[in-house]
Amino acid sequence: PRHFRQMSTKSVEAEIEELHRLACAAGSTSYKDPATGYTVFTEEFHKKRGKCCGNACRHCPFDYVNVPE
Repeated sequence: PRHFRQMSTKSVEAEIEELHRLACAAGSTSYKDPATGYTVFTEEFHKKRGKCCGNACRHCPFDYVNVPE
């Protein structure tokens, strides 16, 4: 089984915000989620794709228009 780091919601949100900012500043298209280790695409990656993929991505700049309700 995969073990997840235990962090408070506020510290996770702050760390995610900082990781996203640093990844964008470096021109990276992704970063590792601090709680799960999963790869997360940056807003810049999504903008380059040009449309919402419908997967409810964390940094979707398209207001999740293709995400089913």
